[in-house]
Formats: sequence, C-alpha cells, structure tokens
Amino acid sequence: MPHRSMSPEQLDLIADRFRVLGESTRLQILSALRAGEQNVTALVAATGFSQANLSKHLQLLLRVGYVERRKDGLSAYYRLADRDVFRLCDIMCGRVEKEMKAQRKVWA
Repeated sequence: MPHRSMSPEQLDLIADRFRVLGESTRLQILSALRAGEQNVTALVAATGFSQANLSKHLQLLLRVGYVERRKDGLSAYYRLADRDVFRLCDIMCGRVEKEMKAQRKVWA
C-alpha cells in the first residue's frame, strides 16, 4: 500500500473512527447488524443492552458513518453503512487468534 501524507484533520477523523471501534458494546451492535437491517427492539433483543444504552451507541455509530438509519413511522431501523468495517475487525480478530494460540503453546 503506498504511503500517503495526511493532514492533521484527516488523521483526527481516522482516530475518531478507531476510537468508536474501541468499545466492545459498539462492536456487538455492528456484529448484530451484520445479519441485516434491524429496528431498535430487535437490536435490544439481540444484544441484551437497554434501549437507552443501545440508542446512545447507535447515535455515535451513526455520527461517524458506520451505520445508517431509516425511519418508518415511530420505528427507527439501522443497517450497516459499509461492510468494510468488518475487514478491519477480521484483521484484528485474526491477529488476536494467533496471539492466543502462541500463548497456549507457551503455557502448555
């Protein structure tokens, strides 16, 4: 991948998006949305979070562009804005899995 020079503003935006992914609650929400669009009630059932807590995290995910919202009457439906977020997750999950295997070998 070629090296790109980025402005401080661009780096701040990138850092903000990584901070959002740094919370396991938001990763669980994104994982639940991997199956497709869901309303808040379905997401509460899928995650076990309270509606207030879920809504707070959904607003942040919406703000940085990880999810999109569609209103239908009184219901709000959320879906992934871009599935590329899982490419990042898959890279990190693979790395963590390798580290855990290496640790098990040391302790075995």
